[in-house]
Amino acid sequence: MKSMNEIISANLKALRKNHKLSQEQVAEEIGVSRQALAKWESGESLPDIDNCYKLTLVYKTSFDALTTDYLGEANDIESTELLKDSYFFGVAKVNERGQIVIPKSARKVYDINYGDRLLIVGDKRGLGMAKLKGMLPFVKDEE
Repeated sequence: MKSMNEIISANLKALRKNHKLSQEQVAEEIGVSRQALAKWESGESLPDIDNCYKLTLVYKTSFDALTTDYLGEANDIESTELLKDSYFFGVAKVNERGQIVIPKSARKVYDINYGDRLLIVGDKRGLGMAKLKGMLPFVKDEE
């Protein structure tokens, strides 16, 4: 099993190469030294949460894309296609009634409006949601 350092370092290096950016360009964009970025990519150290957030913005991807072993044992740069078109929208807080507010930026990207119904799915890794409208006919819309 890979360590978190190995996963993050491989993903950071693959994302940077996939975006055809140099270490200098990425480091300048997020406000760190090239040496700091090199240490993250080599697995010598890990970026803090603020820098992870900045990296998701530079690479237009999600926090999961930084921390999940999408590349597997092959560590194939082409596998980073899975990381494209991912987003990081921030954190939602569950209120006392069990309700969450979907961040405005997420509602805009996915065209979620008042009254829309969402399909909620999950597994041991977490939850996911999608607009119910347009889903396959076998999905039952329960009121």
